[in-house]
Amino acid sequence: MHNYKELNVWKKSLDLAVKIYEETDSFPSEEKFGLISQIRRCSVSIPSNIAEGSGRSTNKDFNNFLGYSYGSSCELETQLIISNKVGLIEGKKFNDLNNDIQDIQKMLFSLRNSLK
Repeated sequence: MHNYKELNVWKKSLDLAVKIYEETDSFPSEEKFGLISQIRRCSVSIPSNIAEGSGRSTNKDFNNFLGYSYGSSCELETQLIISNKVGLIEGKKFNDLNNDIQDIQKMLFSLRNSLK
């Protein structure tokens, strides 16, 4: 078992989820049940799966949950690209969030490799 609260990838992904909530506050209300909901759910899924997997009894199980987190990060990245293309997130903010996602993806990849 791992203490997820000590993992930098968990901390960074938790911070990203907060940033996502702040950024999507400015989205139009008609997106409440569309992109806002989708983006928020997958951003929360990243640290949540890290936390859940850390409580599993084997590294194999933990690795599987890190894979779910990675998948959620790819989903989030895609939704942010769409949001940028339709004008809901401006260029600099999009780039900052996208850089955070790419950092998290690298950290997840490294952690997964260390568990093999």
